[in-house]
Amino acid sequence: METARETKPEIETMAAGFRALNDNRRSFLASGSSEFPKDARALIFKPSRPVTTSGTARTKGWRLVFERRSAPFVEPLMGYTGGGDTLTQVELTFPTLQSAIRYAERQGLAYVVRRPVDKAVAPAKEKTVRRPDRPSHAFADAVLERLGLAALQESYGRAMDGAAIRDDASGPATWPNPMDVTRDPALSLEAKRSILMNWAWTEYLADQATNEGMPENGRPSRLCDVEQALLALEREVKRAQAHPVAGRKAA
Repeated sequence: METARETKPEIETMAAGFRALNDNRRSFLASGSSEFPKDARALIFKPSRPVTTSGTARTKGWRLVFERRSAPFVEPLMGYTGGGDTLTQVELTFPTLQSAIRYAERQGLAYVVRRPVDKAVAPAKEKTVRRPDRPSHAFADAVLERLGLAALQESYGRAMDGAAIRDDASGPATWPNPMDVTRDPALSLEAKRSILMNWAWTEYLADQATNEGMPENGRPSRLCDVEQALLALEREVKRAQAHPVAGRKAA
């Protein structure tokens, strides 16, 4: 019998950038694929106390479960409720919110974090988390600021937003070196910016996994190479803007 649970106002928020504490499973970055289906959507939450008891034994830590991907059905002979989605039977427990988030990111899962609302804080709007295979604008802004290119944050935001429409290729899978992206005449400026920033995100996630002791990701970092390619690209753009006539003749 399903146990009734206390209903509380809750909010769903995005949480990223934390380091996992207990995850030693294979990274989807290393293997190239997740252990879960592409349409899987995880829900991370802190269990609440059942209304039938005052005990808090099963409310410690955080849970990761999966939203149902297909409707349940009633078995015609016995009247039992069944379903074909086995992911609904999976429930993972983590000691901290950070470790649950890092696990979801490594598996390439779209996920939502549901937090109990503080009584002193008004409920916030629900936010659905993006898939972590593409960088957020916050990550791109931080990279550009570190490279002294903060003035281009809005331009890079537009380039990243248009990546899906352009169907930009994956940097690591298509070009042997980040600098090759800047020299590819078939790419538009926006495509180059988006591809290099995606490449920077991939290297950043790989570095995070290496720092957490995952030997399959123990390879030299290429994040510095990607950042140098970004700087070279913007130097070339600036040079072309300063000498537009020469740039057209060279073209």
